[in-house]
This record gives sequence, structure tokens and C-alpha cells, in this order.
Amino acid sequence: MSNDIYIIGVGMIRFAKLPGRTMKSMTGESVENALKDCGLSKGDLDAAWFSNSGWGQSEYQHCIRGQVALSTHGIDKIPITNVENACAGGSSAFHNAWMSVKSGVYDVALAVGAEKMYFDKPPVVTSGGIKGMGAMSGFISGTDVEDTLKMMGQLKKQIEEGNKQALKEKETNEKEGGEKPKKKDHSIFMDFYAMGARAHMKQYGTTQRQIAAIAAKNHNNSTMNPLAQYTFPQTIEQVMNDYVVAYPLTRAMCAPTGDGSAAAIVCSEKYLNDNPSLKDRAILVRASVLRSGSRQPFNEIKVASDIAYKQAGVGPEDIDVSEVHDATAYAELHVTEGLGFCPVGQGGPFAESGATQIDGKVAVNPSGGLLARGHPIGASGIAQMYELITQLRGEAGERQVKDAKIALAHNGGGNLGPGSAALCIHIFGNA
Repeated sequence: MSNDIYIIGVGMIRFAKLPGRTMKSMTGESVENALKDCGLSKGDLDAAWFSNSGWGQSEYQHCIRGQVALSTHGIDKIPITNVENACAGGSSAFHNAWMSVKSGVYDVALAVGAEKMYFDKPPVVTSGGIKGMGAMSGFISGTDVEDTLKMMGQLKKQIEEGNKQALKEKETNEKEGGEKPKKKDHSIFMDFYAMGARAHMKQYGTTQRQIAAIAAKNHNNSTMNPLAQYTFPQTIEQVMNDYVVAYPLTRAMCAPTGDGSAAAIVCSEKYLNDNPSLKDRAILVRASVLRSGSRQPFNEIKVASDIAYKQAGVGPEDIDVSEVHDATAYAELHVTEGLGFCPVGQGGPFAESGATQIDGKVAVNPSGGLLARGHPIGASGIAQMYELITQLRGEAGERQVKDAKIALAHNGGGNLGPGSAALCIHIFGNA
């Protein structure tokens, strides 16, 4: 008997701005969907891992978040572990559920992530947070806050220069003399990504249009995903003509804020063999890798993906479909290079050629990605898995990738030094 681990159930709710929903109700619905997907009951779960980042900051639920959210729906008494790993929290929760079953401690484990980022009437916060930063403090908390607040002053000049360049380019290229770029509050991460994009453009000749092609692709993919936050199409021109957040990134190139929850259930091979009715739709977890970043220059994507490829017995050329952490369109470009889908420096032409379209060489973000499916922080990593399992089962409808057999999920969280503070790579697909 091998110790292979399988995903047997996935579930999520539509990601959106959901002012009428609570953390408890969203969690309960996604878990119920995952249980229904595999025909199990709550009593079949041996343990659970719950991912969330902001419930403490927004509504003071600083501790026992998973116990509070899950017990409301009759899931209690079992071991429940809370996971916070910034935007990689969902996939980190999954990694720990996978590891617990692989070690033989449990036979069936639940990983669930939920996040509420939108409130029609923001909660009154009298203490905590970062003074003057409002909702943005939630994103800054995914960094070394002390270092980031110092860095923000140093970044200011670069941001201003980048936005001046954006205005100049917009005035040059705009056919109808549209509006000047508008200033809006945004996550400091958008400035980090914009700096990376400008450096890539300078070194490799990447163009803003190539980055826009990625955003347009993901927005168009989302029109075929009923669970996506955005479901409207975008042309490359529309993406480029949206207002500039931080040059070269326009609003359409940046992931939105929103609410949502997603869940996945894993089981041991023994449990699968004892319950043969689950086998038809079970998907093998071929690799599960969690790594942390470094304050020093370090290609965490290549390091983690190389480990995952070795664990899974595949290479980047074997991946049919991938969900990657496109907090911005440039992030997808950067990740496709790091994963080895194309050479470093060629991410722009690779995307512009159509290689990452649903019918391309390797379909990237057929769900719409974070850019359009949405990015409720603690739920995003498991939402990626929901999409990939749906693809591998051949159940994705209009957005189905033809003959999808091997799938990869890349989920990064926070920033430490020049890269992600936490990074998960998962590979799925039966042998």
C-alpha cells in the first residue's frame, strides 16, 4: 500500500463583494459544497485546517477563528488548526491537511479558507491597525511592517516618477484624448509589482501591451466562470486605457478586493480503497511544497517548483493547466518564467503569442485568476485548487482545457525582501 493522498471533494462560493454575508456563513457554504461534492458527512472529517488573514483586524476575531466559523455548522470536537500565511494561507492550510494524512495521523482532512474584505458599513475599529492606512493596513501586515513603513517613504519618489511616465505614455497613445490617470488608494503590493514590472521592461524590453494581454486573457476567461467576481470581457485596449494605479499597471491589471470561501477534502489511499465510490472523481496530489522567502535575493519560485516537479515526477513541459498567483498581470508574467513555462525574460512575448490561453501551450488561469475570479486572501489558494480539480475531472464547461491531465497551482503570500514571504506549489493529476 502506497501513501498517496487524493483530493476527493472541493467546494467554493462565488467570490464577490458580499456585504450581506459573514465569515461564518461563507465558510459553512463552501464546506457544505465540498462535502456534497464527495458525498461525505461532517462526521467523516478527522481534522480541519482553517485559513484566514483579516478577521481579527476587521471584527476582532483574533483567535480561534476556525473553531468559531466551523462549530457554527456542527464541525467541532475534532482537531482544528488555524493558519495565517498572508495570501498563501489557503494553500498552506491544504499543505498541512495533506501532510497530516500523508503521515498516517488522519484518514480524512479538511482545508478551508475564508476572507471578508468588503463591508458596506466598515466595522468601527478603535485600536490596532496602522494609523492613517485604513484597509491598506491589512496588506501591509503581509510584510515586515517596520521595514515597509520605512520603505514607503523611499518608494514615494519612484512611484511619482512612474506615474509621470504613465501620464506621458497615455497622452501619446490615447486616440481620443481620454482622462488623465486618477489617484486612488491601493495596496502597497501594487507598488512593489509595478517596480518589478518597470525593471523587467527595462531589462528585457517587455511592453505594457504584453502585460495588458495577460489581464485581457484572464478577464475574458472569467466570463465563462460563474463563480468569478468579475464576469465581463476586456480587450487589450480597454485594459491599457483604464486608469493607472502604479505605472505600468492599470486598474484592470490588478486583483480586486472581495469576499469568499473555498474548501477541499483530502483522504488517504487506504480510505479511498475502503470507499470505492469515491474513486471515479478522486484526483491524486502528486506534489505539495511549502517554502518561505528570504531577505536576500532568492528565486523562491524556481526553488519551490523544482522541488515540486521532482516530487511529482514531471517537468514544466508536462503541465497542461495552471492557476498562478496573479495579484497583478505582471505577477503572472513573472511566475510563468519562474515555473519554467518559458525562458526568463520571455514572459511578455510568451503571453502575447497566445501560449497561455485556454487552448495554448499551457493554459494559465482559466478561472480568470486573482485578477478576475477574485482574491479573498485566505481563500485564494484553495480556490485555485477548486479550478484545477474541476479541470482535471473534465467538468469546467466552456473554459475546459482539452485533455488536461497534469495541473499546477502557484500561490504566494506576503513579501519578505524581494520575493514572497510564503510560497506553495501543488501539482495534481493521476498517473
